[in-house]
Amino acid sequence: MDIEKKGVQTGTTTVGLVCKDGVVLASDRRATMGYLIASKDIDKIYRVSDNIAMTIAGGVGDAQTLIRWMTSELKLYQLKHEKPITVEAAATLLANILTQYKFYPFYVQLLIGGMDERPRLFSVDMLGGITEEKLTSTGSGSPIAYGVLEELYIPDRDIASNAVIAAKAVSAAMKRDAASGERVDLVTVTKNGFKRYEKEDVSKLLNA
Repeated sequence: MDIEKKGVQTGTTTVGLVCKDGVVLASDRRATMGYLIASKDIDKIYRVSDNIAMTIAGGVGDAQTLIRWMTSELKLYQLKHEKPITVEAAATLLANILTQYKFYPFYVQLLIGGMDERPRLFSVDMLGGITEEKLTSTGSGSPIAYGVLEELYIPDRDIASNAVIAAKAVSAAMKRDAASGERVDLVTVTKNGFKRYEKEDVSKLLNA
């Protein structure tokens, strides 16, 4: 990706994990513009409905446009059908949007995860390719994060066990990837909804 043409980039390390009781999403907070750190406190994990969240990697403007688009579409779905959309249907909708623009693509790599009958996590690329995952990472720091995830992640464990693994994966990437940095942002989606951890709580997990 030509970052000079695309302007502000999230650079990024994002992580997603499926647990037995929900989904964990984690990211760093740095945005870059070439060699410049454009922001030290940017959101890369967004709630798009009560039971679904998305992470962003790539061009900030493209990603934020898609977040607004998806938030609106999921609200309209709930109003029309009087029930929340499933995670799989939301991921398919996002993939269809991206497929329509494949000749002038949104420069993004997205994770969308949440909870309906069970926790679900999908990775969606800029051309609308979609895969369901149990663990995944996107962005420039993802090769480092994968090393931690594949070593420590245990399927079918609860969020309390896996949240620290997601945080450690992003933290490890921040130490080696120049485009990832500042601090770890950590979110969970369960039957009780969307929860963003406080900075102090994330620090306690990393120091445990």
